[in-house]
Amino acid sequence: MKRMLRLALAGLLLMGAAPAHERPRTVLAAVPIARTDLPWWRTRHAEKLAELKQKHPELIFLGDSITQNWEKHGPPAWRDFVPVWQRFYGDRNAVNLGFIGDTTASLLWRIENGEVAGIAPKAAVVLIGANNLGRVHWGTEDTLAGIDAILRELRKRLPETKVLLIGILPSERSAWASETTVAVNRALAAKYGKGQDPHVTFFDPTPIFAPAGRFDRALFYDPLLTPPDPPLHPTADGMARLAAAIEPTLAGMLGDKPHH
Repeated sequence: MKRMLRLALAGLLLMGAAPAHERPRTVLAAVPIARTDLPWWRTRHAEKLAELKQKHPELIFLGDSITQNWEKHGPPAWRDFVPVWQRFYGDRNAVNLGFIGDTTASLLWRIENGEVAGIAPKAAVVLIGANNLGRVHWGTEDTLAGIDAILRELRKRLPETKVLLIGILPSERSAWASETTVAVNRALAAKYGKGQDPHVTFFDPTPIFAPAGRFDRALFYDPLLTPPDPPLHPTADGMARLAAAIEPTLAGMLGDKPHH
């Protein structure tokens, strides 16, 4: 009898030690995280705030290095992005808000800290998520949560702006990154690809960079670097193909004639 009582008391103590409710996990990909420890990042953020105040753009591009690359000149030809930008966006009062290395979390911080304040663009192009699959190793669910958080903030702060959401570009960094890219894009297509949200249009870039399921390394410049890196960043030609592919949708958002 005493032994049974001791066992019962021990069981009650163990039950009492267990938390009644597990504390929810913080999804870092979906919370604003600054990179203000980097001097160049602080400087670029300040410069972009000034540019936005001066231009009052009709079109903004939000993203990471793939977006920031639009500001690069050649030679060589593979890094001569500016002529392509001028061809498609030079007369559209556009501002490039791409920052090298940004994740969904750091883009979210920029949105919440002035980069869409006091403006009312007709359209915003969002291309983010590649760096979630890099060193921070945030997977499918976390990356989706981060992208959803960005879209919510844009809807709240820019209620009249149409958003063109581009999926994560294919790469050859790792099998995990490739599988996660496919999973993220599939989920985004299911949520935003059929007109479910009148403010968001999803575009899957996979057919451009991996037509018929075959990855086209020639559209990426990383293997041309010294030392070479796995394909991740499109060449100027790759970005020209992407710009041409999204142009019909973007022109419609802007109420403009398509550029070629």
